[in-house]
Amino acid sequence: MLVETVKLSRIVMKLTPELYPFLTSCELDSEIVLRFGIEALEAEDVMEIIQFSISEHHKDALYH
Repeated sequence: MLVETVKLSRIVMKLTPELYPFLTSCELDSEIVLRFGIEALEAEDVMEIIQFSISEHHKDALYH
């Protein structure tokens, strides 16, 4: 099994570049571990990874 660690920015630019401007630099800099490598990803996989990354970066945020 190929395990690969890549930055979210690389994943987004490869498969869904139109979403790049909507992500923060902190989100784009996230390290993502891919079980089968970046070549096995599809666009719907990227959406799931992005959703998780956003929720992880905002889970401790306080909103008024």
